[in-house]
Amino acid sequence: MTTGPRHTLPELVELQALQRLGGAALRERLLCTVPVRGAPSGGLPVCAYTLGSERPEAPALLVVGGVHGLERIGAEVAIAWLRSLVMRLAWDDTLHRQLDAVRLVFVPLLNPGGVWQGTRSNPRGVDLMRNAPVQAEDPVPWPLAGQRLSARLPWYRGRRGEAMEPEAQALCDLVETELLPRPFTLAVDCHSGFGLHDRLWFPFAHTARPIGHLPELHRLAEMLDQALLHHRYVMEPQSRQYRTHGDLWDHLYLRAGAAGPGHTFLPLTLEMGSWLWVKKNPRQLFSRHGIFNPLVDHRQRRVLRRHLGLLDFLGRAAASHARWLPQGPLREHHHQAAVRRWYGAPPVANA
Repeated sequence: MTTGPRHTLPELVELQALQRLGGAALRERLLCTVPVRGAPSGGLPVCAYTLGSERPEAPALLVVGGVHGLERIGAEVAIAWLRSLVMRLAWDDTLHRQLDAVRLVFVPLLNPGGVWQGTRSNPRGVDLMRNAPVQAEDPVPWPLAGQRLSARLPWYRGRRGEAMEPEAQALCDLVETELLPRPFTLAVDCHSGFGLHDRLWFPFAHTARPIGHLPELHRLAEMLDQALLHHRYVMEPQSRQYRTHGDLWDHLYLRAGAAGPGHTFLPLTLEMGSWLWVKKNPRQLFSRHGIFNPLVDHRQRRVLRRHLGLLDFLGRAAASHARWLPQGPLREHHHQAAVRRWYGAPPVANA
């Protein structure tokens, strides 16, 4: 299928070009259309793109970008890796063997309306990463953790009792149909805007309690340290930095647990440290986009190059999950090590 008329949003133009280049290997699926004032035809599409195995038991990796409209670099990182894969289809036998074993799913632009308007929220003023029906267990900072007072204020969660926003619901539906029925899935959601370091956050954001798949995440972190030498990522639970209401990945992880045993779902958030870009170019403080994106061309190219290695690592880890998932006593070893590494407390019973 195609997304319809041409769009002037650069990210959508790029995705349309990649869909043509990918041909039958790159499948496009329209998830929803978002009404946006001033956009062509009055709305913008939210699409998923898939590469690789069609087998329902194949492991999968989901790459998401553009959840917050101001953080365009997240969408650009997701699109850059998709472009690299598409361009390698013509000649890379190793890639084809990998795609026989894994399914890659991309939602590079979840919030096209926010990108169009230059806002963190979607066109209805809702912060998609505060929109899920998850409530923080302990007191959390207002309004950063999510507020229901007004869409005119940042971090608006939406009205209490209303359904999730179409973009958030579309992502949840995709995860539940594409990812959760599989034995193993990874997800990485590309953001920017926090701190001087690139971070890989995993749930939970609504509580300081450890996630149930703590041993698997510790093993993945160990592999990252071994495979990407001298990397800049700090991998940790999001709750170590701050806690929020309404986190989509908390919601989806809890949904995966409610679906019963038999599968492993490991969602990650790549939080690119945009404060470093501002430190190197303080004038970016005077630009709303400059707080969240590298505005200097060579710096943007460097950011895009840096994270391709991470995404390639995650794709390989998903395809090879049977070789590294800890089992038996080894799983307990990783659980104990993870608690010491991330929670600084005596080991607790595995959730």
